[in-house]
Amino acid sequence: MCRVLISPVRNLLFRSCDRPLCLSYLIRMGKRSFSEAMEDGITTGKRAAAVQAVNDHIRDNQVIGIGSGSTIVFAVERIVQRVKEEKLNLVCIPTSFQAKQLIQEHDLVLGSLERHSELDVAIDGADEADANLDLIKGGGGCLTQEKIVASCARDFIVVADSRKDVDKLGTTWKRGVSIEVIPLAYKPIKLKVEKLLGGLANLRMASKKAGPVVTDNGNLILDWIFDETKTYDWEKINFTITTIPGVVETGLFVKMAKMVYFGTPDGKVKTRTAPWLTLDTEPSAHKHDKTEANGRST
Repeated sequence: MCRVLISPVRNLLFRSCDRPLCLSYLIRMGKRSFSEAMEDGITTGKRAAAVQAVNDHIRDNQVIGIGSGSTIVFAVERIVQRVKEEKLNLVCIPTSFQAKQLIQEHDLVLGSLERHSELDVAIDGADEADANLDLIKGGGGCLTQEKIVASCARDFIVVADSRKDVDKLGTTWKRGVSIEVIPLAYKPIKLKVEKLLGGLANLRMASKKAGPVVTDNGNLILDWIFDETKTYDWEKINFTITTIPGVVETGLFVKMAKMVYFGTPDGKVKTRTAPWLTLDTEPSAHKHDKTEANGRST
């Protein structure tokens, strides 16, 4: 195989008139290989974070929230594997149409908030997580359902690849804060957000259809592009936005995530725990592990 790949390049190298063509070929090959390696590393990180979180937090007889996005696919795969191997009895609450499909396609038990208003744990992804574990979510347009389900869970656990691990929101995520809005109010809300907070509040347009993105709830999304060089009180920002009439919800998840699992390209996982947690509010899995450890020590 090496000869097949190298021979055309070697022939080009010895033909001076084709040297620019050869250089272009090598650059294209290098870019493609680098891009593929990056994607493989990101996928490895996502899978590692999702698997570790499921291993740590999912127990028998739980009601669990299933988030949305690419990383959650790996979490669901691991949940399915554990259900089959350990005969776990779980009820799964979806945060989106995608999550509902994942639950049904894998023959997991589908539940609803009408029947299960209190959840043991919710596992979801994030677009970015800062040093306080404040999150930006909503890149996939499911922010309202995601926040509702997360708010109903005793433990909200986030899984992401290591690119999402930042000291300050806006470091790598440049698509702003998602704001779900009632359609008739999108223009007044846009103007009010820009006046109150600065920046731009852009109506999110669809890529596969003409017109704007429409959420599962039939609403529109504004993306508030903020100045990432400034320091923000995200709790205050969230309050300011949500008090504007017509705003349904924002993609700011402030003091909600108890733990975040960050997967690296080499398959290792780094965890961070929210600095505001107390002994009473720490994740149940931690308490469970401590109880088991104490039992063994006695």
